[in-house]
Order: sequence, then C-alpha cells, then structure tokens
Amino acid sequence: MGGFTVFLKVVQVITSIILIGSILLQSGKNAGLSGSITGGAEQIWGKQGRGYEGVLSKVTTIGAALFIINAIALVAIQKL
Repeated sequence: MGGFTVFLKVVQVITSIILIGSILLQSGKNAGLSGSITGGAEQIWGKQGRGYEGVLSKVTTIGAALFIINAIALVAIQKL
C-alpha cells in the first residue's frame, strides 16, 4: 500500500498544479454578481466556444474532478 499511496500523493500534487494554472490563465470576463447571473447558465450548458477559453474550461473541469476523486481515494486509503 505504501507505493500506491505515494503514487496517489504525486498525482494529487500534479492535478493541483494543473488546476491552479488553468484557473489563473482564465480571463475574468464574468466578474461580479451580474456576470455570474447572466453568464453562468451559458457556461454550464457549454456555450463558451471552442477556443482558448473553452479548452481552459475543460481542463479546469477535468482537473477539479480528478483532484476530488484522488482526494477521496487518499482519505479512503488512510482509513484502512
């Protein structure tokens, strides 16, 4: 179990760096409360385009999902 735990911790560090980088590279077009009310639904339903922002959004979503799954796996392993 020791080697697998180390592997999951390395994956956690890598996903956190990817997640931080993808969030910092995104532009703040929808700043403030009015931006999140009007533009939030479009982002959820995938109308953000295929360009740079679309790729960053997908990288952020996948990175966040991997981060959460990996964190849950690490906690589950520590409880064993």
